[in-house]
Amino acid sequence: MHILLPTGAQTAEIVRKAAECLDADVVVTGEIASFLTPAHLASLLEKGIYDMVLVSGMCTASFEQVEEKTGVPVYRGPKHAADLHWILPLLGKVELSRRVPADEYLAATRKAEAMRDLKRLESEAEAEIIMRGLKIGGNSRMKVLVEVMDAHRVQDLRGVVERHFGNGADIVDLGFGFDATPEDVRRSLLSLEGIDRPLAIDTLDPALIRAGIFRADLVLSLCEENIGEVGPLLAEHGTAAVVIPKGRNLAENLDAARRCGVECLIADPILMPAGSGLLRSLRKFEDLGYPTFFGAGNVVELLDADSIGMNGLLASIAMEAGASVIFTSEHSDKTHGSVAEMRRAAEMMQLTRERPYPKDLGIDLLVLKEKRRRREPPLHYTTSMQAQPAPREIEYDPRGNFRIGIEGKEIVAVIDGKAVRGNRWNDVFHTILKNGDVSLLDHAAYLGAELFKAELAIRFGRSYEQDGPF
Repeated sequence: MHILLPTGAQTAEIVRKAAECLDADVVVTGEIASFLTPAHLASLLEKGIYDMVLVSGMCTASFEQVEEKTGVPVYRGPKHAADLHWILPLLGKVELSRRVPADEYLAATRKAEAMRDLKRLESEAEAEIIMRGLKIGGNSRMKVLVEVMDAHRVQDLRGVVERHFGNGADIVDLGFGFDATPEDVRRSLLSLEGIDRPLAIDTLDPALIRAGIFRADLVLSLCEENIGEVGPLLAEHGTAAVVIPKGRNLAENLDAARRCGVECLIADPILMPAGSGLLRSLRKFEDLGYPTFFGAGNVVELLDADSIGMNGLLASIAMEAGASVIFTSEHSDKTHGSVAEMRRAAEMMQLTRERPYPKDLGIDLLVLKEKRRRREPPLHYTTSMQAQPAPREIEYDPRGNFRIGIEGKEIVAVIDGKAVRGNRWNDVFHTILKNGDVSLLDHAAYLGAELFKAELAIRFGRSYEQDGPF
């Protein structure tokens, strides 16, 4: 297959190196590859016989007419020449896009394939417990359980529960503290009427368990203190239960629950926080003969490190330990987003069952770091000067000042009582300029920086403070 690779002078060497093992002509079409025009490409195709053209993914021109005239398919390459080395070996094996840059298109394609595989694997999986259609245990995907602490004191409990399900939770667990009453439990569960998803109640108190048995699909937790009193009730309702060790060991409590007639049991050996017996507790995650509960949230909440990587690593350990349910929480600001992170981690572990490592799966947990660093060509210039410090005293724009903030997933810029809203900083900035609300260049530069910072805060789930550091 003979390929034409038009490129710019700045990236020519990168493209030549990437195409060394291919039957390809690398042709410099100007200083910058993205400035290639349809007429220029048509003239290049007249000079040779090609099976395919790969233009820069940064090109904005349409090459549809060139393709119709010459019969040679014109595909978009990656946006960055540095990514060609992993795109070119795929030519002839995968179909590229004529409109979407190859790196974006292939990432989207791989993600779609991964999601199809996940759906297939879960459909084919056999389970030990089925809870409102949700498969638990067997070779099904690890299910993500998130706890709502002190559920009886949460103002918008329904909104919180729906948000957790929307972010990927499979089971939402309502925690009830020592001050909760049976009426609190009933009221909380009744407020969730119509949510046909698995709900759990988290308490050792037999009175609270009895109050929630009318709706709870799962009870956390049973031990020797309450098994005798509520075990027969759970058996009667067919309610599943997580069993923990306390005064007696886990095996003894599992046997006691089984003798009471509770058939849907999940064993929780109790995962300890880092520094308080984490390694020792991991040794207890052996084949217990029951689906296993893995309390990852106990580790993440009590370690001051970013949750994303911890959730990924703990999910991989849970997979190797044969866990069926993995617990996460969003009790603190630092663990905000853990539900979505743990769901993605659990999906990655399911895909890993057919691969040696959780790598190159089509989905990942890379948020701040890059999978591949781009090596762009060096900058060329003849003169250079050091930037001077910006003045402390600024000149205020006579057209007014903006108050910038974020609301949900939108950037909001307010001036004189009117707000401009949008998901992207450049859309908001463009609208501000179009409205004529900026007259000074330094004010425009300031707005661009602050609006982009607000977009980053939304993208990474962080708080935003105008004029503060990101």
